[in-house]
Parts: sequence; C-alpha cells; structure tokens
Amino acid sequence: MKNIKFDKTQCGVEVLLRVGSGDELEEVFVDTNVYKTDYFEILFFKKARGYLLLNDRKISIKNNTIVFISPFQKRQWKLDAHQLNFTFLIFQEDFLNDFFSDKLFTYRLLFFYQFDYPLSMAVTDEEMQKACTILTEINGELKQTKLDSEHIIRSLLYYLLLKLNRDYAFKNKLPLEKPENNYAYEFKKLLELHINEKQRVSEYASLLGISRITLNKAIQSQFGATASHFLKQRLVFEIKNFLLHSQLTVAEIANELNFSESNHLMRFFKSQTGKTTTEFLAHYQNGTIK
Repeated sequence: MKNIKFDKTQCGVEVLLRVGSGDELEEVFVDTNVYKTDYFEILFFKKARGYLLLNDRKISIKNNTIVFISPFQKRQWKLDAHQLNFTFLIFQEDFLNDFFSDKLFTYRLLFFYQFDYPLSMAVTDEEMQKACTILTEINGELKQTKLDSEHIIRSLLYYLLLKLNRDYAFKNKLPLEKPENNYAYEFKKLLELHINEKQRVSEYASLLGISRITLNKAIQSQFGATASHFLKQRLVFEIKNFLLHSQLTVAEIANELNFSESNHLMRFFKSQTGKTTTEFLAHYQNGTIK
C-alpha cells in the first residue's frame, strides 16, 4: 500500500502546512488505489460526486462537503473526475501542536480521531465560500512571504479550525464545554499510542496518574461518552484496520492486540459490531458497509 509522506519542500515559508487547489493533487483523487498519508487532511469539496472508502466507512461526497482525515487512515476515492472542484488543507500533528503551543491541540478537534460520528460535514454555499476565502488568504501568505506572514497564518488557521470544530459539535449535538483539565484529551492521545497493548481504562488512568472515576468523569463531561466506550470503539477500529489492510489471520491479530485467545477477540468484535469478523469482511467486499 502506498504511503504518502508530507512534503516539506512544498511549503512556502517555515510553516509546515499546505493549502491549495485540488488540481495540485488531482492524480491522487482520481486514482482508485488504496493509500494512506502521514498527515492530517481537511478537504473542502465545492463540487463533487462520488464517495470515499475511509478504513471501513463509506462516505458520500457531494457539493459543499467537508471531509476530515487523520494520519494513516486507509482511503480509496471513487470520484467523478469531471465533477470535481475542491481545496485542501494538510498539516502534520507535531507542527500544529507546536504552532499553537498546545501539545494536545489536534485532540481537542472533535472531527479528528473520531469513531462515533461522521468524518464529513455538509455545509451551505455561504459557509463553504467563507472557509475557502480564509484558505485563499493563508495560501497567499504561504506563497508571498512577508515579515508578519507567520502571525497572520496562525490567526487565520486558528480561527478556521475552531470554527469548524464548533460547527461540527453543533451539527452532531456534541458538548463543547471548556475543560476543567486536560485528562480527556490526554486519554485520546494515549489511546493512539498504546491501544495495541493496553485495553483497560484503569491502565490509562494509571498512565495519567489519576483514578478511573476521575478519568471517566472527564471523558463524560468533555465528550458525552464513557472512557470504556471510547476505548472499545478505538479497539474495534484497530481490529477492522488489521482485517481490511493486513494479511494477518484472526489469531495473529489477536496476538498483535494482546488478546489471550482469538476467540476472545471474535466475541468482543461481535458484541461491539453485531457481526462476526467473517461477516464484516463479506459486507465490506460486497460494498454494503455504511
């Protein structure tokens, strides 16, 4: 599988992000092969027709659709090349966290590392135009650098991402409260780092140096779900990822994910998805996933 890495040489200034017209990446989006990237992507489709297979999800792509993709998610595009007009915003996690002096910034954005809610958002013509105007300003600063370009880029990007986050929360009825602490966001980050070997909430509470009750309260307050639910959804995602994009057997996947037996993995998967691993793969191959 092709792994596309962030190309620092394409950046206009000492800012590791790119903004541009879809024409610059058209060959990727009309290619139907599966690939992944090592960076975040937000894609603003002003005009489009088709769909995206993102890991195990099928996402309909229409006019005025915004799509949010986290690093290393496997994707396969099925788009009409004659009905395609979009703008892209791409960046790496470490850059963004450093840029805003917040090591957890990307984890505060509800549309990244999301397993319960859509990875796309329909917007109005006006909302799309406003977002693209901001992106055009950012691109102008990247291409024609001035003394204060970095500060202008930072302010425009911060506004755009927080506005998208607010709109996403509103459309999906998600809480958007100011956190009392960072435990919820730190938990999300730790899941990405340790999900293969740690599958108990108590283990993450221990890593954070807090009680399980305190962690669960923070998750419930910030995301409206329990810590156990978050962990299970992330583990299901990892199992699906192995099933779809590796050559490993179920027994080998169970070993990779620290299950004592393959039967335990299969029971867990069935309890969370309502399907056996075999049924899940059959639905995916038949194109009946949602």
